[in-house]
Amino acid sequence: MGAVTDDEVIRTRLLIDGDGAGDDRRINLLLKSFTKWCNSSGTPEEGFTQYQRMLGILAQCEFSMGKTLMVYDMNLREMENYEKIYSNIEQSIASAHEKIAECKKEIQRAKRIRKNRQEYDALAKVIQQHPDRHETLKQLEALDKELQQLSRIKENVDAKLELRKKQFHVLLSTIQELQQTLEIDEKSDMDDNSQESPSENGE
Repeated sequence: MGAVTDDEVIRTRLLIDGDGAGDDRRINLLLKSFTKWCNSSGTPEEGFTQYQRMLGILAQCEFSMGKTLMVYDMNLREMENYEKIYSNIEQSIASAHEKIAECKKEIQRAKRIRKNRQEYDALAKVIQQHPDRHETLKQLEALDKELQQLSRIKENVDAKLELRKKQFHVLLSTIQELQQTLEIDEKSDMDDNSQESPSENGE
């Protein structure tokens, strides 16, 4: 027979003791009652009454064991759910870093557009000093079109940047809410454990 691990011992203890309501004492009482019933020399009515009492104790033990198994399975599912939440948070953080890097690139591009616009404005002022030349007017018109295009590009970049900022803010808020939920659940589990410990000591 293989060695019994600590986890198996703990699980067996939980199955026997249930939720700390004295199921181990019920089992001991059931064993004593069974021994007494086997060795009893009383009337059949007394024996039947004792037999019914043992069935009641056995039903209570089975109910507590079933409830403990349900709690155990629920905790397993809850741990799996927390692992999924943690994985989703990690993915969200990685996605946020990517979006931040993308926003930085867009900011650099917007700065270059602004610099180019300033240069084109300066060049346009120089061109306007020679309004009588036909070729100069054509160049000025082309520069104005390019300037308008650059302005539209800058507006699009500014709009995208504002959208990314809002999305990142929502993402950070979601992460904080998830972290608070995990902390509350962890605190609740600690409170439950602290309430169960005195009950077990009292047995």
